[in-house]
Amino acid sequence: MNHRNVRIVAQHLLSDNWYILKKIDFELQRRDGSWQALTREVYDRGNGATIGLYNLAKRTVILIRQFRIPTFVNGHDGYLIETAAGLLDDASPEERVRLEAEEETGYRVQSVRKVYEAFMSPGSVTERLHFFVGEYQPQDRISDGGGLAEEGEDIEVLELPFAEALAMVDDGRIMDGKTIMLLQYLKQVMPTSLARTIVVCGSDDRVALATGSELLQAGHFPLVASTGFGGEVYRDYAKTLLQRCDGVLHVGGTAGSADLIEELAVQLGLPIYRALDDILVAKQ
Repeated sequence: MNHRNVRIVAQHLLSDNWYILKKIDFELQRRDGSWQALTREVYDRGNGATIGLYNLAKRTVILIRQFRIPTFVNGHDGYLIETAAGLLDDASPEERVRLEAEEETGYRVQSVRKVYEAFMSPGSVTERLHFFVGEYQPQDRISDGGGLAEEGEDIEVLELPFAEALAMVDDGRIMDGKTIMLLQYLKQVMPTSLARTIVVCGSDDRVALATGSELLQAGHFPLVASTGFGGEVYRDYAKTLLQRCDGVLHVGGTAGSADLIEELAVQLGLPIYRALDDILVAKQ
């Protein structure tokens, strides 16, 4: 574990009750070249993953409320509003975040996208947290959620307007760090304007054009993909195009180009819509 400017001298196990707490004696080379002997306590609880669940059409987010004893003993009422999260254990970050979203919120999300990693309390805790976002649909909810009672979880599931969630950060009702970070990230996904850029595709160009016209009249920006396109050049074009769009509306059956667009959209973590009503919302 030694590095050119760090020497681990000794490690002392202080606790292995819940997770692992160690006292580490080490030497750190300062910028002036001298070496300084230091001692720190390090808490190793493993790495984790968290997800910001959102719905573009409804402009809502799914959060949870649960009791956290460390916050309670530090002057809070203990009930934090958070994004769904959990420790990785033996799962990959994506596997874990899908499992935790379903277990805690009841939503089985179709596509998730990793946005970044962060050390949440590097002064004393080793945990590296993997951050994801994913769009949920009402039909994705397969249970009430609530977590596992045998693990002491008693989770309340909250569906909140995105604007209200942001206001809760401002007034202190939301104080959880990972949740604040994901809500700030979702500002990029859910801009203040309700106008969205949607790729419309399907097996019938006439149906796609008519659907695009309705989206345009509703104040959105449709991009209609013709069934006549294909090949590697089109794949590269479609991938670049989708990176600048907010979602895909697949109408009127399958076709080569439509299936390709959906495949690429899933890879990019974009929402796939099957009906116009899933997108059309009243302007605020």
